[in-house]
Amino acid sequence: MSIPTEQITGVVLAGGRGSRMSGVDKGLQNHLGLPMALHALMRLQLQVGPAMVNANRNLAAYESMGVPVWPDAVADHPGPLAGFLTALEHCETPYLVTVPCDTPNFPLDLVQRLADALEQADADIAMAETLEQGVAQRQPVFCLMKASLMESLVKFIHDGQRKIDRWTDRHRCVAVRFDDADAFFNANTLDELQRLQAR
Repeated sequence: MSIPTEQITGVVLAGGRGSRMSGVDKGLQNHLGLPMALHALMRLQLQVGPAMVNANRNLAAYESMGVPVWPDAVADHPGPLAGFLTALEHCETPYLVTVPCDTPNFPLDLVQRLADALEQADADIAMAETLEQGVAQRQPVFCLMKASLMESLVKFIHDGQRKIDRWTDRHRCVAVRFDDADAFFNANTLDELQRLQAR
């Protein structure tokens, strides 16, 4: 890998409100006997140096997963960007990669491919992309970024902005195509969680 693994901090984003799952804590939902966020964390730990979790509820349950847990520093749950910012504030490596807690089967070469693309394109951000029915679909929460982008994100959120794409578009961003769209299947609802179990 072009960027040494130990220079990349990984974060599992588990700070959402789970509004489409009746308000339950999505990351703690059982998937094949373990919390969904733990599946994501274990998969991520194979690909990065330090790791952490961003969560806003049930902190003790997340802390039992054995990595630092940081709640959003920004009030009112402004979405994944709050998790990005929280992780950047606690990131001690030059790079940060984000994955959501509800996608436990993301590719095992995710970080390597994002890192290679970031280097080759001399970009600030590398983002996963899949093909859904022939249309390129960005996966913005699967994102590798330079930790030096923190100031830019602080200002963006401070200005009341919330959309990931709008922030990433301000920087040199490279999309990395992954052929296995199934690997990015995320369980947003209880029905999708059941479909995930069946896979």
